[in-house]
Amino acid sequence: MKFLKNLFIVIAVLAIAIIIVGFFLPKTAHVERSITINASQDKVFQQVNTFDDYNNWSPWYKMDPDAKYEFSGPDSGVGAMMSWDSENAQLGTGSQKIVESTYPKLVKTELLFGEDPKPGYATFELEELGPRETKVTWSFDADFGNNIVGRYFGVFLDSMLGSTYEEGLQALKEEVEN
Repeated sequence: MKFLKNLFIVIAVLAIAIIIVGFFLPKTAHVERSITINASQDKVFQQVNTFDDYNNWSPWYKMDPDAKYEFSGPDSGVGAMMSWDSENAQLGTGSQKIVESTYPKLVKTELLFGEDPKPGYATFELEELGPRETKVTWSFDADFGNNIVGRYFGVFLDSMLGSTYEEGLQALKEEVEN
């Protein structure tokens, strides 16, 4: 009986420690990757400002080509929206909507995943390096607020999402340059 009591105390202390540490973790997470594309800023902007060809270079489409996609709103720019439903647990359900579009430099999308009411934001920033050379920076920002599980998740977000962004940027480069 003493063993069970001590085990319970150890588990309770660990749980309290995990909760306390969680409140000291950052509330926000940021992931960012860049690539240089041999194409005009305009051409790259036209590609990321719409969901028409998104699945041609999206790393998530490759994870589940059988996912169901729906498109709504305008063809491009603010209000263009894509939603998906996948049996693959890595993708699940969600939506992505363009919430900011500043020609030819920036496209920002709001992402909603499953039942989570807090959105994340993906941003494409385009910098003209020359007449036919554009630096593309793709970033993701999430605010976990007081969600302790989210804060722990945020600590590992760069290592979980970074390589996927690199893969997507490489595919975007190939799509735009061809």
